[in-house]
Amino acid sequence: MKAYEQVQGRIVHDEIIAAKVGWSRTIEQGQVLRFVDLEGKQAVDFLCYNAADHEDRYAAADTMKINGNLFIRLGTVLYSINCNKMFTVVADTCGYHDTIGGCCSSAINRTRYNKPDDHNCRANFLAELEKYGMGPRDMVANLNFFMYVPVAPDGAMDMGPSISRPGDYLDLRAEMDVIAVVSNCPQMNNPVNNFNPTPVRAIVYEPN
Repeated sequence: MKAYEQVQGRIVHDEIIAAKVGWSRTIEQGQVLRFVDLEGKQAVDFLCYNAADHEDRYAAADTMKINGNLFIRLGTVLYSINCNKMFTVVADTCGYHDTIGGCCSSAINRTRYNKPDDHNCRANFLAELEKYGMGPRDMVANLNFFMYVPVAPDGAMDMGPSISRPGDYLDLRAEMDVIAVVSNCPQMNNPVNNFNPTPVRAIVYEPN
């Protein structure tokens, strides 16, 4: 069964996001944004901004504190820096989505892998933010859908292999008008994409 056939509502947008590229769209309050990991094991780096006030953007630390968990999962609310509700996770077939690993960049690729010229999520984010009049100073710590970053009892962490399966999806209900910004992660030097970046699907729908 195709993922979009499971949507309970009127589809207003349905698009394949190619491997390694950025994507963005304004999601209206009440609409649901679905991401589908078409082939499995693909990290989707994500940021979001209040469409009416770009300075009121996703707050990683406050989202973790208010929800009381390191992972994004069913029922999690994504909060802004003003503690406004931005999105609520209303469906999730994966179960673990990362809040602490951040995004790859030329600098981190240089430092960890000696590959500063590799395509990276920070560059994708900045290209999308420019469309809305934003830039490097508007970048904040992002979250990563379908990406698993385990944390050991002693605090050790690393970019763990993804646990998402082909067709896994996550639904985010917009609690305000929100600019959603994506980098379909191009990382090939660690296992977050199973060393093989692949496309994902973005569906926006109005629920019944």
